[in-house]
Amino acid sequence: MGWGRGEMLLALMAALYLSAAITEAGVLHVGFYSYSCPQAEAIVKEALNDALEDDSGIGADLLRMHFHDCFVRGCDGSVLIDSTNGNTAEKDAEINQTIEDEAFQVIDKAKKKLEAVCKGVVSCADILAFVARDSVAHYGGIFYQVPAGRRDGRISRSVDTADLPTSDLDLARLTDFFARKRLSQNDMIILSGAHTIGVAHCPAFSNRLYNFSRSSSSDPTLDASYAAELKKECPPGSNNEVNMDPPSPLVFDTSYYQGILKNRGLFSSDQTLVSTASSAAKVTLLASNSEVFKSQFAAAMVKMGGIGVLTGRKGEIRGNCRVVN
Repeated sequence: MGWGRGEMLLALMAALYLSAAITEAGVLHVGFYSYSCPQAEAIVKEALNDALEDDSGIGADLLRMHFHDCFVRGCDGSVLIDSTNGNTAEKDAEINQTIEDEAFQVIDKAKKKLEAVCKGVVSCADILAFVARDSVAHYGGIFYQVPAGRRDGRISRSVDTADLPTSDLDLARLTDFFARKRLSQNDMIILSGAHTIGVAHCPAFSNRLYNFSRSSSSDPTLDASYAAELKKECPPGSNNEVNMDPPSPLVFDTSYYQGILKNRGLFSSDQTLVSTASSAAKVTLLASNSEVFKSQFAAAMVKMGGIGVLTGRKGEIRGNCRVVN
């Protein structure tokens, strides 16, 4: 069956977005391992598929891990490095404590297989970029091409996670955090769509449920019935998990944005996306058009994947993603 005019336009839009994003990534390029390790991406995907059989939600952790890696010191795999006696690494910072160790083990298993067939070739940073893409595709997003060629960083410090935006930020501060990484407000709104999959822990949003202000116990921008549901799942002081997008927690769809339009965004940083006319218009567009959301999310991921990358002789190719060489 041939493509209609609308589908062709969407495909062209996606290609243009991807082309621009690849330019941002500089010397990274698609097919980087075509000759040096042609089975690299297949090996990474196999490691993910094995993990998904045991934990259907692990892809959400891996997607989040890639985001957290890129925002701290660039996309250099520094989030994967273990702490030492003299240093607390990024992964042990409070903001990363909710990423399950099983997600790090997926990277370990992929790296072990890659070292067996292509020793010293594929970086941990690229493995993370590949597995994030594969996770998006697994849950129903677009399988996009990932420009590769990143090298691994040698520094990982928990203090540097101050570069990560938190769930209590308003639109202006979120926009500023992303602008520091050369990402636009549109990029930020699109990448926030990652919250359509996975879970959150109660402390990340409990401030919206209890003792919110002198005039209101709960955040008035949070739908009252949703707040009541969340209070049942998150009694005061609990660290329980809740789905970030209850209608479809393991489907990469537009339900996240639809929830925001109904005042059912879980985090303050979700609901704030409709706090101005222009940002609300973007949320409305994404909520109503799955193809636009998925294509623009893919492009934004490629763009984000080019933040602060180490290439050429910079950095290294770690033999073990948890330890610098």
